[in-house]
Amino acid sequence: MDSPVRIIPYCGAPPDPAVIWTTWRLDPVVLLVLGALFVGICRLMRNDRRRAHMVAFATGWLILALALVSPLCPLSVALFSARASQHVVITMIAAPLVALAFAVASARALPRRRFALARSPLAAAFAFAAVVWFWHAPAPYALTFASVAAYWTMHVTLFASALWVWLRLIDGGSSPIETFVASVFSTVQMGFLGALITLAPHAIYAPHFMTTDVWRLTPLEDQQLGGAIMWVFGCVAFLAVAMGSLHGVLGERPASRAGVAARFGQPV
Repeated sequence: MDSPVRIIPYCGAPPDPAVIWTTWRLDPVVLLVLGALFVGICRLMRNDRRRAHMVAFATGWLILALALVSPLCPLSVALFSARASQHVVITMIAAPLVALAFAVASARALPRRRFALARSPLAAAFAFAAVVWFWHAPAPYALTFASVAAYWTMHVTLFASALWVWLRLIDGGSSPIETFVASVFSTVQMGFLGALITLAPHAIYAPHFMTTDVWRLTPLEDQQLGGAIMWVFGCVAFLAVAMGSLHGVLGERPASRAGVAARFGQPV
């Protein structure tokens, strides 16, 4: 009787703690795509020479690259908490930094009237939530360990949807109330998902059932740690935007009232 074929995930077998820092995943195709991304966005930004924008983009790109090729990649095969950390780094650190730099270029590339949906913070927030919840459901999550295509589909859609939502939240092209609602929704959905994972009574991510012991964690403890990481960092990032946009919402009221009064010839 033939033994079952063991499927090796894209990032390789679960690493040994003693050699984790030597397990870089320097895939030439990934390095080529990252290089093309760097060159492409630099070309879009060629008319924007502000140093802060360039530093933000270079930092975000470097963080994205490290999240994909550093030992965090193979560590994410062993630990759900490492995979959760990888996703937080990509969506909550790299994506907003790239979005800071990309906002100017996208404003020129996407006319407001023709691409109203693409410029909606709420549409972006719902899309990001759908992607995050889908890939953290047990079955799609497990699929990324059995299929390279699923693994990269997960990362591409996570980064693209995160970039979209951060772009819409920080580019200043939407009303403060839209930005506030979208950021509050994102805070709530990230917190709720993190809480569900953290407070689950048993481990639900099968790929890690046999890989956490060497890291002195049970599968449930590993899952609780990963859920807490998503819960805290996801909430904090979007809550900061919500607080900033709330100032704009409150600041709109006097201006709106003055505009209405002037229109009808009444004193404010």
